[in-house]
Amino acid sequence: QVQLAESGGGLVQAGGSLRLSCSASGRTSSGYLMGWFRQVRGKEREFVAAISPSGISPYYRDSMTGRLTISRDNAKNTVYLEMNSLKPEDTAVYTCAAKVGEISDDASRYDYWGQGTQVTVSS
Repeated sequence: QVQLAESGGGLVQAGGSLRLSCSASGRTSSGYLMGWFRQVRGKEREFVAAISPSGISPYYRDSMTGRLTISRDNAKNTVYLEMNSLKPEDTAVYTCAAKVGEISDDASRYDYWGQGTQVTVSS
């Protein structure tokens, strides 16, 4: 079992940056693939980024490539999502998730989810 808790969301101006954190607990949490998703109320959940247990070969949503950096510190059981050049359309609830197996952008393949943190980008 793994439990996830996000932090770092908030209100930022367009063009600004945020770093989200996801703290994981569980004996084998460092062995999980970690992903970030976002969702606007009434819309489909969207994949944002994912990272392997080793931290190598991150995978990003195509439309956000170049504005994102996902990383993890397994010693601290934490995964980070740095977002730059934020746009109003990035406004959403951002949630981290964990899974075993191969990296994936399909939310249905993830087994554990945090509660989410609100990111609001003003014009």
